[in-house]
Amino acid sequence: MANVVLAGTLDTKGVEYAFVKSCIQETGCEVIVVDTGVLGEPAFRPDISAAQVVELSGVDLQSIRYGREGSDTRAVAIGAMSRGLSVCLSRLAAEGRCDAVFGMGGSGGTNILSAAMRALPLGTPKLLLSTMMSGDVRPYVGGSDLAMMYSVTDIAGLNSFSRLILANAAHAAAGMAKYRAAAAARSLGEKKPLIAITMFGITTPGVLHMRDLLEARGFETIVFHATGSGGMAMEDMIRHGFIDGVIDFTTSELCDCRYGGAFSAGPDRLTAAGERGIPQVIVPGAIEVLNFNGVACVPPDKNIPSRKLIIHNPTVCAVKATDGELEELGRELGEKAARARGPAEVLLPLGGLDAYEAPGGPWESEESDRVLFNAIRRAAGGTVPVRELEGNINDPVFSGAVVDRFLQLWERRREADAP
Repeated sequence: MANVVLAGTLDTKGVEYAFVKSCIQETGCEVIVVDTGVLGEPAFRPDISAAQVVELSGVDLQSIRYGREGSDTRAVAIGAMSRGLSVCLSRLAAEGRCDAVFGMGGSGGTNILSAAMRALPLGTPKLLLSTMMSGDVRPYVGGSDLAMMYSVTDIAGLNSFSRLILANAAHAAAGMAKYRAAAAARSLGEKKPLIAITMFGITTPGVLHMRDLLEARGFETIVFHATGSGGMAMEDMIRHGFIDGVIDFTTSELCDCRYGGAFSAGPDRLTAAGERGIPQVIVPGAIEVLNFNGVACVPPDKNIPSRKLIIHNPTVCAVKATDGELEELGRELGEKAARARGPAEVLLPLGGLDAYEAPGGPWESEESDRVLFNAIRRAAGGTVPVRELEGNINDPVFSGAVVDRFLQLWERRREADAP
């Protein structure tokens, strides 16, 4: 019988959780109720109490009770409860008692639940019904496979409409739990090495060519859109052991992270493959692109003619990095590449970093690319090979050479691992 872990604040949303519990039980699933309330006593008895949960983070429940909104103890309580819930969910999953986890809440509950849900392995169904869904959900989802559903109304009582929304969410969680084994079975097939590739719209032709070449050689490919969450997801999957090799073809997220763009993947971007020692080829594809959510979001100091703005689409405006910024980005990329514990190379396209820099393109600049390439080479310091190759990044001559170099690194790793 499938188990749904139902987690949330039973002190403030007990009526709603009791209703959701009954909906899930009607589907034939078992329900394990975990209380995360810190204000008062639960409306009904949970299977795992709030005191037990927060104790897993090394805190006593009474010490984090708070009596008024706006007090700093609220933030402390949320953090402690979330850490305890992370441990609790991970233990239930390890024991085979978590086929899906479901929770619901406002801003506080969403913070507690989302952080804990993200601690579960990728592939474990996670559903969060939240009043915060109809906004920027990246702080809650990150690079995980957490699914969020908008509650439409506040989660504060039952009525004809809220019962419909809650029941739909409950049945969705139950369905994911009941068919989790079937979903896992559908994902199985002939086991092939899985190679991660990063892509942007302006590096797509090169990526598609590499995908075809790799799959013809017996690899599976998984492509990540370099929009921040894509890079975060890839780094996370590498750390969890899902990925066997990487062609990091599009590294624009480094630029967004360093200079305040919209598509930052955080400071840990371009670190996981090196830490795990898996084969990787690094290309500074689109690294000169600083992205904003439309031209209206470009800061005044960057909305100037010398920046050569490009309106990619109504919600994405690209700003070209300066030579000084490219030098810093080259240093970061080279230093991160040099830390790789496994076979790695950096490949530089002499004909441009993306479609914007293709011959005749709006950002074509051999001088700017040379600033970047020199900085990469200096930072790598000979620790990792840095090679210049002919062609624009999207030309088959370049993307084909990238695959050739990756295959050589792959064979080197196989030979090293052979008994």
